Amino acid sequence: MTLQHLYLVLLIGGAALLASITAVRVAHGVGLPSLLFFLAVGLIMGEDGIGLHFDDAQLAQALGTAALGLILIEGGLSTSWNSLRRLLAPAGVLATVGVAVSMLVTAAGVHWLLGMEWRLALLLGAIVSSTDAAATFAVLRALPLPAKLRGLLEAESGLNDAPTIILVLVFSSAGAFPSAGYVVGNLFFQLCVGAALGLVIGRLGVVALRRIALPATGLYPLATFGFGILAFAAAGVAGASAIISAYLSGVVLGNSRLPHRAASRSFAEGAGWLGQIGLFVMLGLLVDPSRLPGAVVPAVVAGLVLLLVARPVSVLVCLPGFRFPWREQAFLSWAGLRGAVPIVLATFPIVSGVEGARDLLHVVFVLVVVFTLVQGPSLPGAARLLGVIQPGQAREVQVEAAPLDMLGAELLTLTVPEGSRLHGVEISELRLPRAAVVSLIVRDGTALVPGPTTILMEGDEVLIVTAEAVRETTERRLRAVGRRGRLAYWLGEHGDPETGNGPAS
Repeated sequence: MTLQHLYLVLLIGGAALLASITAVRVAHGVGLPSLLFFLAVGLIMGEDGIGLHFDDAQLAQALGTAALGLILIEGGLSTSWNSLRRLLAPAGVLATVGVAVSMLVTAAGVHWLLGMEWRLALLLGAIVSSTDAAATFAVLRALPLPAKLRGLLEAESGLNDAPTIILVLVFSSAGAFPSAGYVVGNLFFQLCVGAALGLVIGRLGVVALRRIALPATGLYPLATFGFGILAFAAAGVAGASAIISAYLSGVVLGNSRLPHRAASRSFAEGAGWLGQIGLFVMLGLLVDPSRLPGAVVPAVVAGLVLLLVARPVSVLVCLPGFRFPWREQAFLSWAGLRGAVPIVLATFPIVSGVEGARDLLHVVFVLVVVFTLVQGPSLPGAARLLGVIQPGQAREVQVEAAPLDMLGAELLTLTVPEGSRLHGVEISELRLPRAAVVSLIVRDGTALVPGPTTILMEGDEVLIVTAEAVRETTERRLRAVGRRGRLAYWLGEHGDPETGNGPAS
């Protein structure tokens, strides 16, 4: 690759990235999963659009699997263990038994209705049996659902990718049709070993990050995410489930008290978005638009079997012992959106040389697009119709860490040095601008929220939130008091930076 070719690739990639980010904003406004817009960007960039040619299914499989790893690590880091552990049993049953039931019912339906050969029918059933967390919660974020119902959807989506991938790999393998014992044994091995590696490597990461002082804060998010990638790759090398390993390592890391945990989660969120954007744009490029019309009928038939029969049956089979009311079970049946994983999995049989696999890819593509458009906008109405929410019901409080620049504010920090005139000054005597406030003082390792009469002392670490417009005024006032004390202004001290360096930073 020449330097000019590199510039061209970066130009196209940057344009696709910015277009996809714009699509996220549009998707949020219309209440649809952003995956549809990412796929559209890929289709527009393809041969029938801008003219980019991409048909390497093996490369798509490799890059798609890596992107899924990024997405699942981020998903694990953002999952609350306290919420997950209460729902681990029903989510685990849905992610294993539910996937198997959904696969068998869908396969039987497309075999009898479409005459699809059994191997392809089972592959199609396995490919579309996994729900997608990103697609589901992009639509559900505005719904005041009960915490138990929302948590089950999230947990199931995080856990059912691994069994689905294992089933697709088994049915894509060359040779004789695998026995039920082989499938169950393979599933058991991959899940157990993958889970063990994820938990162990996640725990090792926690120990290492707590004990090793890194020279820069920006290295902590990289190291945290690096342990997730290590778990993902180690399980893959061992022949176990890399997906479940990545997810569980993220859960362990994300629920431990690590240095700069908020920054690590923000970095992981960005990496997860990058993985989603790259994944869907690539899959949009891989699909041949001229073959999509022929896939509409089988995709609609398979989707109806999945939505109206397979998913409800799997929910009814899996949840009777877990005390979920029938209304919530009905909503769970309707809320099983499909997203990235089915389209990625559709590349596996192509790489394995399964006859008819290319047609299967286009069927899955159409199914995901059509039924996301059908289910996504209908979920709020379905939730109200089933009574799992009511108008006026209190919504769960969402606590987020917002960048201060979005609020038009900045965070200032200072340490009261030895000999500083700030020592002994009350907070009210600082006379900071109205748009600035001392929000926290850390004294001898203990945090306290100051009041107007709180006295500053040597060694105090002080956090001040200020509007951008008065930051300079705030800094000058702090420098002035640090040099001349509470009467600085009357002594002719205005805290100009050229006269010396104050304590503010």
